[in-house]
Amino acid sequence: MPSTPPRLILVYNADSGLLNAVKDAVWKVVRPATYPCSLCALTYGWVSMHGRWRRFLGSVPFAKVFHHKDDFAIAFPGVRVALPAILLDAGNPAPRVLVSAAELDALPDLDALIALVAARLEQAG
Repeated sequence: MPSTPPRLILVYNADSGLLNAVKDAVWKVVRPATYPCSLCALTYGWVSMHGRWRRFLGSVPFAKVFHHKDDFAIAFPGVRVALPAILLDAGNPAPRVLVSAAELDALPDLDALIALVAARLEQAG
């Protein structure tokens, strides 16, 4: 049986949809300290992904899958993980946490996130 190619799963602690995106964009600016998605806060500006993050993800030789908490729950009904999170799916029964919510919450900036993800991917082989 052929193995599944690895993929990076990025799960935001936010709901999907245009109205939610607008609400989140305003929330990040007006009350950033209370915004519940550090992955969004680190990797997105008002409306789009930061170029450095986009370029970094482009350099990762895996497929990338982006989920919001509502569609992640549908796509992976048996996976319970604190959000936001970055997961690595290597075809095992369930994806494993590459960067946890607590780690994302503690990161000071995008450079630190890129360094951490790069190091974890290198460790994962």
